[in-house]
Amino acid sequence: MPAGRPTKYSQEMVDKAQAYLDGEYEQGGKVIPSLCGLARYLGIASSTLDAWGKDPEKAEFSGILSEILQEQQTLLLNNGLTGKFNSAITKLALGKHGYSDKSENTHQGPDGQPLTLNFNGVSSADR
Repeated sequence: MPAGRPTKYSQEMVDKAQAYLDGEYEQGGKVIPSLCGLARYLGIASSTLDAWGKDPEKAEFSGILSEILQEQQTLLLNNGLTGKFNSAITKLALGKHGYSDKSENTHQGPDGQPLTLNFNGVSSADR
């Protein structure tokens, strides 16, 4: 018998998580679903939510977590583009979904190799 407190995981919790995704998150004025909001809604710790999401035996729950993130991303994009959401907050939140306005510049020589600079007859590769 495993040590620790018995799990709260049940079909009832899965159904409740699905209800949250289906719009229950809007209760109390919430504008987008979130994983921390789901954890509060279910009355569990965020670490428990993470553990359930990674458990291969809880695939249905993991799918709901993925759908929450997809719904969050969609709402952020659409409402950010229309101006309904604050642009700075939208940009910050979309950063958690992999969006970025950062650009990276890499300099390379004509052969695709890193540039070798020559300072007064001494190559940077020789330094």
